[in-house]
Amino acid sequence: MTERSEGIPGARAPAGLPIPAVALAIGAHPDDVEFGCGATLARWAAGGCVVHHLVCTDGSKGTWDPAVDPAVLVALRRDEQRAAAQALGATGEVVFLGWPDGELASGLRQRWEVAHAIRRLRPTVVLGHDPWKRYRLHPDHRHAGWLTGDGIVAARDPLFFPEQHLAPWRPEALLLFEADEIDHHEDVTGHTDAKLAALLAHASQHRSTMGIDAADPEAAVAAEADFRRRVLDRLAGWGEAVGVTHAEAFKLVRDL
Repeated sequence: MTERSEGIPGARAPAGLPIPAVALAIGAHPDDVEFGCGATLARWAAGGCVVHHLVCTDGSKGTWDPAVDPAVLVALRRDEQRAAAQALGATGEVVFLGWPDGELASGLRQRWEVAHAIRRLRPTVVLGHDPWKRYRLHPDHRHAGWLTGDGIVAARDPLFFPEQHLAPWRPEALLLFEADEIDHHEDVTGHTDAKLAALLAHASQHRSTMGIDAADPEAAVAAEADFRRRVLDRLAGWGEAVGVTHAEAFKLVRDL
């Protein structure tokens, strides 16, 4: 059942999922989850959901500076991801699979790890990249998307990976972000500040991903304001489509 939107008189709010008891968001890199579904996770966390993050790669190539020590960058990005989860209000685990950035594969070993996390954390809802997105260039995003679906299948069926000694687990729903065929929106009105704070916690990505260069403080302030505006404009566009102030958009898969 839909509820009346508080943001637009007479409009109908999207019939979002009930706030799940547990959510697991799977991203290829640190910051992908915040871009894809950060405000949704913030709203759910505020409503009592235990929010977990699973990051497939180590983020070791996420810079334009060739002089950076990759080991230092990996440690930094892990700290940033934990800070981002905290900014969203997430109280669950932040799991790092640690596969080399740019080299993620959707192989059997990686599927084993994702299935293990799903069985252990027992999420009601899983969120991840849409692996069917057309013209996607970054291989890690494609493979992380496949691993999300493949991991769900393996986690639900008892004869997959019995050596894990964990009971099978079937989530109730899968939300794919970056989707080509959007058919589901989550009203995130009032939770955009948390999404922005979580994104900006990934300070190592300010220059390369967000267009914020700290070398010029005055320009950085303007660039951060522009980044915030672009994020909010995107959420407002999705919100306008369903009659709320801000929304995040997904492909919903229920037949798991």
